[in-house]
Amino acid sequence: MTSAKRDTYTPETLLAVAVGVFNERGYDGTSMEHLSKAAGISKSSIYHHVAGKEELLRRAVSRAIDGLFGILDEPGAGRGRAVEQVEYVTRRTVEVLMAELPYVTLLLRVRGNTKTERWAMERRREFDQRVADLLKAAASDGDLRADMDIRLATRLLFGMINSLVEWYRPQAAGTTGGYDSDQVAEAVVRMAFDGLRTEPSSPS
Repeated sequence: MTSAKRDTYTPETLLAVAVGVFNERGYDGTSMEHLSKAAGISKSSIYHHVAGKEELLRRAVSRAIDGLFGILDEPGAGRGRAVEQVEYVTRRTVEVLMAELPYVTLLLRVRGNTKTERWAMERRREFDQRVADLLKAAASDGDLRADMDIRLATRLLFGMINSLVEWYRPQAAGTTGGYDSDQVAEAVVRMAFDGLRTEPSSPS
């Protein structure tokens, strides 16, 4: 019988293992035993790093949330007309989602059963509202079509972006047939805003 391997984890590498298990089994369906087996270390070793699985969840969704809110602090998110800002935020949201795919996937799947999940859902709604406000401002500026309901447009935009977690997989180096992040981000922006703008923007 083999014993658990020596604990060589850092909080960051242990978090990556935990996120993989959460996404596979669901947070509610994951026990400390599952995390222990996936990491190949004892439960006591995990407790050496964190207080429990909810702390791992908090760290994971915080990483995703920090990445999204960080976009709003970037110069491109506050420069130019509102429509240019929301296009920038949309593109960067796609890029962050793909760069932090396991963490954003977990964020989008939380259901509000714990304090951490409810906090994460509230932060998600706050981010969505910030983007919706930009769309409303762009409509007020006359840069979006007047016959498009902004609330519906917001839902459709986030639906398209969030669906990426269901099918997008990072492309392995040297492989063909996949999509890189720039290609996907550009396609999302063009599909959304060439349909929403009063006059489609020219490709950058």
